[in-house]
Amino acid sequence: MTKKEIVDAAFRVWGRNFYRKTSLSQLAGELKVSKPALYRHFDSKNALLFAMTERFFDDFADFVKNDFQNAKKTSDANEGISSIIRSISEFFACNVYALVFSLINLYDRNFDSKTISSCLKARGADMSVIRQVIDKKYSVEPVVIRLIFATLSFLMSHFHKTKQSFCNPPAKKDIDEIITTICNTIERGLDYSSGKTSIDFKNLEKQVDKITPNTEPEPFFKAVAEAVAEAGPWDVSMDMVAKKLGLSKSSLYGHFKNRKDMLRRLFVSEFKRIMEFARLSIGISDDAAVQLYLGIYSITVYLRSRPEILIAMGWIRTRKLDLGKPEKNIEIFRLFEDVDIEPLRNSTEEERQRFSHLVLFLLINILTLSCGIDQKAAGKAPFATKFPAQNNDIRVLYKFITSGLGGFLR
Repeated sequence: MTKKEIVDAAFRVWGRNFYRKTSLSQLAGELKVSKPALYRHFDSKNALLFAMTERFFDDFADFVKNDFQNAKKTSDANEGISSIIRSISEFFACNVYALVFSLINLYDRNFDSKTISSCLKARGADMSVIRQVIDKKYSVEPVVIRLIFATLSFLMSHFHKTKQSFCNPPAKKDIDEIITTICNTIERGLDYSSGKTSIDFKNLEKQVDKITPNTEPEPFFKAVAEAVAEAGPWDVSMDMVAKKLGLSKSSLYGHFKNRKDMLRRLFVSEFKRIMEFARLSIGISDDAAVQLYLGIYSITVYLRSRPEILIAMGWIRTRKLDLGKPEKNIEIFRLFEDVDIEPLRNSTEEERQRFSHLVLFLLINILTLSCGIDQKAAGKAPFATKFPAQNNDIRVLYKFITSGLGGFLR
């Protein structure tokens, strides 16, 4: 047994469980060796995780660096962008365990974007090339770069989920199709022509702001936010959350089957409130393109008024808490399916649902990462946020969804 074999097995074993548990006993069982045999190669679990991180950076950089260099040299910006996106997409399409590691474990080890870029640049894959190539033809703000990678991550994750890649490696035909879908989505979005629909963002936002959402705080989410502010997302436990509510953990679960059941039911209840508010806002207009923005902005307004919900989402992601498989009939996933968006009119139900999921994923990504939340302040009453006074990021999100990079031509 070599170090390489151990690292390979760690990607498989822990990746299948989405790193909810990183047990050396589980890994030893996969390799059919004893735990002491693992310690002869790695003196701790952290040492193994470090080796996995180094492997990820090595493999990723080796796969994409030539395409990055060629993209930088080309005079055709679209060709360069496509080359980069295709290269990254192909790497993750062929390596589901690398995708899981990058999305879950890499960022949870406190690697910020600058550190990741530095590690890759040292290996010959300069991530700043992406911005350089885009700037040849498009005028974009930093949030657009985040949206590009979030779109790639979402569509690639959805691809591996539907293809059950952990059991069956995807076929080349399927890989080619998802790469094309990702490139088209980033390049054109829904492919609304730029002059087709004129959106008066400021006026629409004023109209939504006049509607009062039903945002009565759910005590559990408030307790999570307070516990996160006090201990940080890594160290918060359900015992601490229960204590903030003045309960024991057993009492907290008293009305639910288990933790998963409790979290699912609380979020479903919250989603229903969001949907009620969003549908009121969508009713302001009969134009589907306008309704799309009204839906996005109304969800933004609701979540801005309830930052503890976003903190709870971040905590669940950080701690890898299992809420189980999402239900297709959860209403928040159907909001944008109900809007008669012309480019989706002839799409299948699965395609429309994927679009709804993507919009929500990108929106929450912006609200939790781009706008940011002051967790220490948000854990106190009244809740405080670092959301910008203006809504530019939300407008940029809408433009990206409807037109992709095509909406940002110089």
